Formats: sequence, structure tokens, C-alpha cells
Amino acid sequence: MDMMNSSMVTEFVLLGLTNTWELQIFFFFIFSLTYAAIVAGNLIVVIITFDSLLYSTPMYFLLGNLSFLDMSVSTITTPKMVTDFLRENKTISLWGCMAQMFFLHLLGGSEMTLLIVMAVDRYIAICKPLHYTSIMNRQVLMGSVLLSWAVGFVHTMSQMLFNITLPFCGPNIVDNIFCDLPRILKLACTETFILELLVIADSGLLSFICFIFLLISYTVILVTIQRRSSGGLSKALSTLSAHIIVVTLFFGPIIFIYASPFRGFSVDKFLSVFYSIITPLLNPIIYTLRNQEMKAAISRLRTKHILRINWY
Repeated sequence: MDMMNSSMVTEFVLLGLTNTWELQIFFFFIFSLTYAAIVAGNLIVVIITFDSLLYSTPMYFLLGNLSFLDMSVSTITTPKMVTDFLRENKTISLWGCMAQMFFLHLLGGSEMTLLIVMAVDRYIAICKPLHYTSIMNRQVLMGSVLLSWAVGFVHTMSQMLFNITLPFCGPNIVDNIFCDLPRILKLACTETFILELLVIADSGLLSFICFIFLLISYTVILVTIQRRSSGGLSKALSTLSAHIIVVTLFFGPIIFIYASPFRGFSVDKFLSVFYSIITPLLNPIIYTLRNQEMKAAISRLRTKHILRINWY
């Protein structure tokens, strides 16, 4: 028994993006700046959603929650990846790895649900504008956000409860930038075929179904817009296009990785970078640069800051 315990894996080695020292230094500066931009951009969006003129608007309330989720996902993965670029021993403890996977799936499941809520919000706003304020009231919004977190919790627990009991006694090399279920399951020293199917059904199939549902929702909205006069609908089209971009950027890499996660393609690590770093960076840019209300709120925030500085 002592020999068995001594052979159990207590940490994993993350290979990261490259082994070339020059590229690691380059990536260190690039992703350090990127993470700073992610935190700054999404934090500004979260603050702006509490603007007195935007706080009561359902779309911006949901947008603030989306930015919080994006910022959290990036925080779980990026700082560890950035520091590993300067370390020769790129390790993560067993329980640190489990915690990383737990929060990634918690936040990922919550974001999938929240994107569906945002699509429903746009459907009601565009297709049933007269009933919008009565349907999307504060109670419904708070309930929707709590539901998204509940779905995320169930989503991650349904996989992690089985994963934390797996024995790891063999190789501990993870060919990725962070711990991910498909890679970790392959390292377990027991049969994991059923768990692999669970991951495909839970993460892959769930994300694919959500993506199809969102595409259908946006198609219905587009058809509704086309049937109406063009006057006053350019704003709706602009907002809708931003939502479609966000949905595609978020679900595309996830479906590719989790719908068939045990292929062993090295391209998965670059897709992981995309949905954990690139998408959280682009979301605030997409929503702020394409939205006049957000620009106006940023201007008001800047003016208040300048006035506060002048006062002191």
C-alpha cells in the first residue's frame, strides 16, 4: 500500500504553447498585455452597467454579468500560463488542476446559459416590444442570472464528482496550457471510456445544442426584422450582429474540442487560447465600439472622473 501511494501522481506538468525560450519570452509579454486588457476592458463594462441610465436596462445588466464571467474565465487560466513562460518547471498540483477544471466548467456552463438568456432578451425586445418591460422585469433578470449559475454548478459537478475519484499513477504530462478534462482523463490509470462519453454528452453535446438553439433564435429574429420596415431597425441589427459574433467565437472552439475530445490533436491548445483569452478580450470591444449607449456611458464615466480629480 505504501508503494502504491508513493507512485500516485501529485502534480501535472503543463507543456504550454512552446518549448522555445525566445517564443516563451515573446508570449509572456503578449499574453501579459492581453490579460491586462481583458481585465481592464471587462471591468469597465461591469462598472458601466451600473450607470444610472443603463442599470435598469435588461440587456446591459446581462452584458455586465457576461463580462464578469469572461474576466473570471481568463483569470483562472491566463496568469498561470503567463508565469509558466518564465518557469522551467511548469507544474500544477493535483488539486490545483481539479480546481481549475471545476471553475472552468462552472463558468463555462453559466456563460452558455447566460448567452441563451441574452438571445431570449433580444427576441422579446425585437419581436414583442410592447410586452418587453413587463416580461423582462428585475425579478426575471435576477432569476435568469441565478439560473445560469445553477446550470453551471450542475454542469461542473456532474463531471468533477467522477473525475476527482480517478487514480493517477502513470504519466503526468498535459499537452495544454491549463488542465482540461479530455487531457486529464487520458492520464488516469483506469478505464475511462464511460467518463469520456459523459464528457462528450455533457460538454460537447450540451454546447452544440445551445449553439443550435441560439442560431435558431437569431434566425427567427432576423426573419422578424426583415418583415418590418427598415426604419429604426438598424440599431437592432447592429446589436444582433454583435451577439452572433460573441456566440460563434465562444461556442466554435468548445464544440470542436469537446464534441470529439479524444482525437489527440495538438491544435486543441490553440483553440483553448482562443476561447479562454481571445474571446474575453473581444467581447468588451464588440459591445462597446458597436454600441452608442456604451460609448455615451464611457464618456459620462470619464467626465465624472475628471470632475472628481478637479474637485480634489
